[in-house]
Amino acid sequence: MQTIDILIDAGWIIPVEPADCVMEDCSIAIHHGRIVEILPSTDAAEKYNANTHHHMPGHLLTAGFINTHTHAAMSLMRGLADDLPLMDWLQNHIWPAESAWMSEDFVRDGCELAIAEMLRSGTTCFNDMYFFPDITARVARDAGIRAVVGLIVLDFPTVWAATANEYIEKGLQLNDQLHGEELIRTAFAPHAPYTVSDQPLQQVQTLVNELDLPIHIHLHEIESEITKSIEQFGVRPIERLNQLGLLSPNLIAVHMTQLQQQEIELLAENGVHIVHCPQSNLKLASGFCPVDQLQNAGVNVALGTDGAASNNDLDMGNEMQTAALLAKAVSGNAGSLPAANALEMATINGARALGLDHLIGSLLPGKSADIIAIDMNTIETQPLYNLDSQLVYANSRDKITDVWVNGQHLLNQRELTTLDTTAILTKANNWQQKIKAS
Repeated sequence: MQTIDILIDAGWIIPVEPADCVMEDCSIAIHHGRIVEILPSTDAAEKYNANTHHHMPGHLLTAGFINTHTHAAMSLMRGLADDLPLMDWLQNHIWPAESAWMSEDFVRDGCELAIAEMLRSGTTCFNDMYFFPDITARVARDAGIRAVVGLIVLDFPTVWAATANEYIEKGLQLNDQLHGEELIRTAFAPHAPYTVSDQPLQQVQTLVNELDLPIHIHLHEIESEITKSIEQFGVRPIERLNQLGLLSPNLIAVHMTQLQQQEIELLAENGVHIVHCPQSNLKLASGFCPVDQLQNAGVNVALGTDGAASNNDLDMGNEMQTAALLAKAVSGNAGSLPAANALEMATINGARALGLDHLIGSLLPGKSADIIAIDMNTIETQPLYNLDSQLVYANSRDKITDVWVNGQHLLNQRELTTLDTTAILTKANNWQQKIKAS
């Protein structure tokens, strides 16, 4: 018999790749953080001797969710300024609060809170955009979760940097520091076309070509963004980025609620990736991302929660359900975004956007063991006719019992193994008291 680190027996496995595949009574063999094989449990018992053996006959195993757009530390602002349109929310509430409270401690404590929530809801990788990305990287690494940290760029000064050039320089320094980290990657993260001018955007594009990093940017989020771009630059934001050379397979464009058909075709031609954040867009009344049209055009569409300050949670399962339902309403077609495709948006599509699909996003031999286990033997998930449908339309995050990242067991029977829940709650309460009193 072959000795391996971990063997997980499950009632069902949805590997994501190949599509529309459900495997019954199978096991996943894991060694040195990688998937060795997926095979019938009866065969696994004869072939493998595992140091740790999990028997989960009532559980579904699938690839860990990839939250492709977050502002993790903003979890400390959850519920701070609700029921407001985007620019009022940003300019009159969020930016003043950040100006008053932003610090390394704020980002550290906010990230711990966010990562705890994400792990408990099945997220094994997140793509972040926020201040002090070095702190985000450190917290993620210590927690054992996979992360892509944004090297943020803005025109205006903040506590992180004073000028666009300083943002870029500090980002390059951090990229060098994180070189060789197994779980942490970087992406350039110019905030949005309305907060970053042409020169730094061109500089970012030059560096992307040299370093082969993704660009993570808010784009076409609200109608007023389009209007102001036409007034200032004479073109819509997508055309402006096109003129600057940013439209490419390296670009991850977030929100994209204001799109014309020719822009969809331009995105497809240039291989741009889209991140759909349905709940945040609905809450801020930003508009509707035309997911059905984008996918029909061949555009890769991933899924993100946005920050907890505008969502107000980091639950990717809930985001999947909202995306699937909203796509049907927006397109007028009940067949739009079926459950299996919604799961792809939350897994392999996010991996493709981040350039990590060789490593994560599906359960295949050779890929990293980023796996979630969902209890399907519950009142809320029975009877089981279609596993994809139950996962998207009937599942909730309390059914996720176990999470592995790179083979490390980070959530064990609903208990976090690398994070101190009591300490995180205490720090969150302390911040709430300070911010509320200000």
